[in-house]
Amino acid sequence: MLTADEIKRFIEEDSSSGKKRRARQGMKYYEGEHKIMGARLFYVDGDGDVKEDLLRSNIKISHPFFTELVDQQVQYMLSGDGDFIKSDIPELQDKLNTYFDDAFWAEVYEMLTGCIAKGFDYMYAYQTADDRIGFQWADSMGVVEVRAKDADDKTEYIIFWYIDRVEKGKKAIKRIRVWDKKQVYYYVQVGNGDITEDDEAELNPKPHIVSSDEKGEKFGSSFGFIPFFRLDNGSKQASGLKPVKGLIDDYDLMACSLSNNLQDFTDAIYVVSGFQGADLDEMIHNIRTKKHLGVAPDGGLDIKTVDIPYEARKVKLELDEKNIYRFGMGFNSAQLGDGNITNIVIKSRYALLDLKCNKLEIRLKEFLRKIIRVVLDEINRMEGTDYQVKDVYFNFQREVMTNAQDNAQIELLDAQKQGQKLDNVLKVGNIIDEGTIIQEICSILDIDYEEIKGRLAAVEDDIQSVQRALEGIVPDDGAVQDDE
Repeated sequence: MLTADEIKRFIEEDSSSGKKRRARQGMKYYEGEHKIMGARLFYVDGDGDVKEDLLRSNIKISHPFFTELVDQQVQYMLSGDGDFIKSDIPELQDKLNTYFDDAFWAEVYEMLTGCIAKGFDYMYAYQTADDRIGFQWADSMGVVEVRAKDADDKTEYIIFWYIDRVEKGKKAIKRIRVWDKKQVYYYVQVGNGDITEDDEAELNPKPHIVSSDEKGEKFGSSFGFIPFFRLDNGSKQASGLKPVKGLIDDYDLMACSLSNNLQDFTDAIYVVSGFQGADLDEMIHNIRTKKHLGVAPDGGLDIKTVDIPYEARKVKLELDEKNIYRFGMGFNSAQLGDGNITNIVIKSRYALLDLKCNKLEIRLKEFLRKIIRVVLDEINRMEGTDYQVKDVYFNFQREVMTNAQDNAQIELLDAQKQGQKLDNVLKVGNIIDEGTIIQEICSILDIDYEEIKGRLAAVEDDIQSVQRALEGIVPDDGAVQDDE
């Protein structure tokens, strides 16, 4: 097992790694903490020294485009009816629904958000209160992968830590769990102090699975692997922020600079010559309150205004916004068209978002297959079945908004087309046999022919039975009527 010093060293090294620094930056931008929030203004004084300007306006506004891009992708990938993991075996489907319920997909939602924002994220398996396997999101910022060659005992581990609470507003209580292939060890760290065993843990170390026999005796077992699953946003585990960070920073700068200009130059500049007064304060007071000023006969007052170059900034802001959605591969809901918003136009605006989601969907399916294997192993062990991964498939059907008028027109055309086909079949009814006609009508109306055929056969039998019964009926006059 890892020593306390090893655990502390691995956590510190991981926290300072380049991968985690980039992940933290992605999460900051997702939460709206942009570079502009640390902007400072400077000037050079008369002595040539650089000093910070504390008098000029320094408005800091973050424009969270990245938040929208991330949420767009997650929502679009998980759109649809929510039944993403399916099987054609009804019994297996019922079992899968108990594992992959709304709670599971809520955890997947958090994991996808972290994966796109930070570049990678995790889920881990655990034993639920129902004594079956469950899955929960694990924040990648607190997950440390320890390779076997880096540990003193040459064993592979995963360290998972999180801040439990802040004690008395000062010291953070950090809970640390160390997982290997058989069990999990519990530790705690107060502030920056030493890492010690967690006395609050009931079992330490604790097997992955704790069960009880008929006598109430507890026994442990393991998953046979470290129950952590990682989803990467591409082979380089790159945050979705990377291609758009510069554009977002430029947009923030342009927008905030325009706000600063408007704030600094809202008042006019008064150029006064020949003022007949005591000092500058009196002149400013007369202008602001009395709205008049006394000057010498050869003096005067000239009001100057500054034209702010907002048109250039406006064009740059529009260009930045366009490129943010283009290179961020998102859907720009503010995009203007020619007013002809057809289904084709709508789908074309989703094209980049579709491409981005297709790339991540491949990795998401690979990620889910690993989880499905674990679930099927448990189902087979508990039910005595032999289900395979090939018995399960994915059904990701993304929803795209559509034009209601277009949809109504398409439905009308389909109905007219269907009616024309029915008319054509009925027109040749005197040439084609009845069975073929019924089969064609069922095909047009998308009805099960075999079911209809069975019903027709039953009706035919009933008719024949009635006819046979009628043949033996004698009229009231006692005579049998002729067919003539």
